[in-house]
Amino acid sequence: MFNIGQTRFLSIFEQLINNVKDVTDVSGRYFPLFIMTNSINNGQTIDFFKENNYFGYPRDRVHFFIQDTEPACSFDGKIFLDQKHKISLSPNGNGGWYSSLINAGYNRILDREGIEWLNVFGVDNVLQRICDPVFIGATLMSGHNCGAKVVKKLYADEKVGVLCEENGKPAIVEYYEMPSELANKKDRSGELVYRYGVTLNYLFNVKQLNTTLSGNLPYHLAKKAVPHIENGERVTPQEPNGYKFETLVVDMVKLMGSCLAFEVERDNEFAPVKNAHGADSVDTARLLLKKNGVSL
Repeated sequence: MFNIGQTRFLSIFEQLINNVKDVTDVSGRYFPLFIMTNSINNGQTIDFFKENNYFGYPRDRVHFFIQDTEPACSFDGKIFLDQKHKISLSPNGNGGWYSSLINAGYNRILDREGIEWLNVFGVDNVLQRICDPVFIGATLMSGHNCGAKVVKKLYADEKVGVLCEENGKPAIVEYYEMPSELANKKDRSGELVYRYGVTLNYLFNVKQLNTTLSGNLPYHLAKKAVPHIENGERVTPQEPNGYKFETLVVDMVKLMGSCLAFEVERDNEFAPVKNAHGADSVDTARLLLKKNGVSL
């Protein structure tokens, strides 16, 4: 709902829907949009779409679902209480998008409409090209089970996950897990060996998802500040005090077995909004939107 505009109100949601309509306006067909929320912001998100008439997208093609949750615990393994008789729960990571979609009952839409591929993307990148026909065609022609849009890293320590290969399988190494010697390693032409950063825009084959995810994704422990009840009083810590259990979309890519790395132009498709100022900020996103002809 954040206003990325300057002389007019332009929410990030509206900009993303505008990006979607670049495809649907040409094709004359509207595909389903599945929007993942959480139990706290679900109602607010739905109301925002209603108030804005779904930004011109057919309302019967927009479907909201709440992300599944997992218990949070202290560093010594004790489950936190959010209320006196209620366990503290937190969203189960971005790898939980598909299981949450299925648990919401939307597999009936996938089956009814014969949907074979899903394009999952992060909402913080205002230049996401969604259901990009060239990306879809390239992935289909490659014969791979999934595709990932990537951009060349600007520098070795840029904070993006890197798509590479590990033991013959696709793998995404997060920037904080990449050893410095590998991050800085260069090939004979002087380019970074591990240079392709993911933009969090993936294509997944539904049939392969159903096969691959018949088992559970591995959980990752994320150190977080978890509000909880302690000795009958509400405690809101300022520093991490426990673990949240998260699944990651990067593990889904690995389990798919094969992945097309599809390089795109940074300035046309990568404008993440992660900071107020500086790199990957509101300021840089606005500059790139203007560069791509968006009136702010």
